Amino acid sequence: MTLDREIQQYLRHVTIERGLSDNSVAAYRRDLNRYRDWLAEQQVTALERVTPAQVQEFIAWLRAPRAEGGLSLAASTVSRIASSVRGLHRFALDEQLVEEDATADIVTPKLPARLPKALTITQVEQLLEASGGDEPEQLRNRALLELLYATGARISEAVALDVDDVIDQDMIRVRGKGDKQRIVPLGSYARQALDAYLVRARPQFAAVGRSGGALFLGVRGKRLSRTGAFNILQQVAQRAQLSEHVSPHVLRHSFATHLMQGGADVRVVQELLGHASVSTTQIYTRVTADALRDMYLTSHPRARG
Repeated sequence: MTLDREIQQYLRHVTIERGLSDNSVAAYRRDLNRYRDWLAEQQVTALERVTPAQVQEFIAWLRAPRAEGGLSLAASTVSRIASSVRGLHRFALDEQLVEEDATADIVTPKLPARLPKALTITQVEQLLEASGGDEPEQLRNRALLELLYATGARISEAVALDVDDVIDQDMIRVRGKGDKQRIVPLGSYARQALDAYLVRARPQFAAVGRSGGALFLGVRGKRLSRTGAFNILQQVAQRAQLSEHVSPHVLRHSFATHLMQGGADVRVVQELLGHASVSTTQIYTRVTADALRDMYLTSHPRARG
């Protein structure tokens, strides 16, 4: 596969999985096109041919003074581009496009972590209510969104679910990155929505196509795609008249943030999200602390001078 195609696949991934804005995706594209052009000068046209030494050379090239005026790129710009490159290589490894991550041992200054953007509980309720209805597609949409919020599953994990992954009435088996499995509770609302979909809607979808064991089906009876699920969420969010940007990743952030606000242990949230390291999950403790600080500043009579 050519580097151009690998970059396009990654950009689709960050658009659908992470729900990045058009401006953010455009920034990723600029960064990765710069990387592609540099690799082309080294006669490298696919990620599988990139070596760790070449990635390090690229970062050193970014840090070197530019010809125009002899100025170097800002450290924040170099870090951003390096982050884009690292994301591309990690994606390629996860998707088995390459056998090794050429950026695994590359060390660059990290940008300050951005706090995850989460909906309020009221906004989530608005979203889920807007997905309701008795038509087969509405039943499926409600089940999908209830499951996403109830489990914190990534959109790719949700559409990869099979009917057999719904186990013990109120648990599901989720296959995450690296094909690692985890068991996640469903909750009563998601369970009821799934039951309604499985009994009243899925058989109609399955009757018109070869569905196999896929849990969520499209109108043609095939497994619902990531793009299809993303579009469903966008349509429902628009119907709910939510001004906030809503993506599958926002629902995942909301799941984790609301658990932390409710007093859940960070290690439990780590397990539910399928994070390899607890440090990734700990960013949600900052979200909770910020929310408490804001509430204190607006509520306590002597919080401000």
